[in-house]
Amino acid sequence: MAGPGAFQGGTWISRFTHHHVVVFLLTFFSYSLLHASRKTFSNVKVSISSQWTPTYLNKTAVKLEPVELWNSSHLFPNAEEATLFLGTLDTIFLFSYAVGLFISGIIGDRFNMRWVLSFGMCSSAVVEFCFGTLTEWLRFYNKWFYCSLWILNGLLQSTGWPCVVAVMGNWFGKAGRGVIFGLWSACASVGNILGACLASSVLQYGYEYAFLLTASVQFAGGIVIFFGLLISPEEIGLPGVEEEESSEDDPCKPLINNTDNEDCEPNYSIQEVSTIHQPKAISFYQACCLPGVMLYSLAYACLKLVNYSFFFWLPFYLSNNFRWKEAEADKLSIWYDVGGIIGGTLQGFISDMLQKRAPVLAGSLLLAIGSLVGYSRSPNNKTINALLMAVTGFFIGGPSNMISAAISADLGHQELVQGSSEALATVTGIVDGTGSIGAAMGQFLVSLIQDNLGWMWVFYFFILMTSCTVLFISPLIVREIRSLVLRR
Repeated sequence: MAGPGAFQGGTWISRFTHHHVVVFLLTFFSYSLLHASRKTFSNVKVSISSQWTPTYLNKTAVKLEPVELWNSSHLFPNAEEATLFLGTLDTIFLFSYAVGLFISGIIGDRFNMRWVLSFGMCSSAVVEFCFGTLTEWLRFYNKWFYCSLWILNGLLQSTGWPCVVAVMGNWFGKAGRGVIFGLWSACASVGNILGACLASSVLQYGYEYAFLLTASVQFAGGIVIFFGLLISPEEIGLPGVEEEESSEDDPCKPLINNTDNEDCEPNYSIQEVSTIHQPKAISFYQACCLPGVMLYSLAYACLKLVNYSFFFWLPFYLSNNFRWKEAEADKLSIWYDVGGIIGGTLQGFISDMLQKRAPVLAGSLLLAIGSLVGYSRSPNNKTINALLMAVTGFFIGGPSNMISAAISADLGHQELVQGSSEALATVTGIVDGTGSIGAAMGQFLVSLIQDNLGWMWVFYFFILMTSCTVLFISPLIVREIRSLVLRR
């Protein structure tokens, strides 16, 4: 069933050098550190909620300070309002992150992506230190200050994903991209695991030390990126991926081309033949009109809503619903990310063999609906819960990783742009930015639905959004399945 030439003789592996390995690892761990810092916030929500409410209303507060002093300066009168504000902070972060992605994609295609990525990592680390550590050390609690810092953090963190995907797209061509990017896109899940481990290791001393630890590691990572990351093979005299692929007689057609989707029919040529070696960055409008970009962007808005809801709320759900200790809930939530890592890699491999992405996504998402139903009815047993959680992560986190990484790279390298690397960051920013808008709206809705209807209705909401994901890419699913049938 594999497309001709998909893994022919392992030639796509034989082209790798040690530079490819270094780029893979640096981009992998740079985004892992960004995600680890985000995961810290979700892992310490219970501790923050306890600190922001009067001590006589919660028994988990352990701060050694005069009761009268804290009770006179608490942020919220009860834990419910504190939880709602935590959900608001998630929404604020994701909205600013979404806006930043659209901007960062354009910036990444016009400036040195190593500088952009390093600046974002180091600046974001400073903001996180001020948010979680400095305010606690100074006993300064202010809702507007927290909101301002989290808006700034979202904008700074948005520099990460468009840059790392574009750098990976510069180094790795379409041959084997599904499995390579499937494995590489586990960086977000590895970051979640790393963040959970770092936060739980120092949480007993106070949530401020969890922020301090992850921010310090992220800042150090930004310094390494500044001095060590190579943006493209051309920087060291190696041929680019388009040059290598054009020199081969490859009978495979691109996974995404201008016949797959006729949503937009632009009457321009993004890159003329005469300038093929000096590509220019395409405009935001041109990137939106590329075939498949808007359909996958809308689909990702629904899917990222579900995926990020698990990311932001899973530890809180386990503590709130099953009354498990916060540190135990943090460690247990790792299994969702483990499932996502395996799912993204395996589904990427299958899509490479088929030379089609959409049918693989559709199959996984349909099975995700069943896994959501099963996980919503998980008993109060950690082993069973972890197993169901991993299965859910496999069918939801896997497709999410594929859209945000391999498919975004496909969209930025399709025939219409004739291999222009300067389309990659912009396209990635559009897809991930639209997804983050959906995720931002979802975090507020999750807290609202949970507060008024309970957790079961939250899972019904997830099932609805997963179904909408399949609906948005249904034209691509039909077209690619028809192509597979004709090819057979």
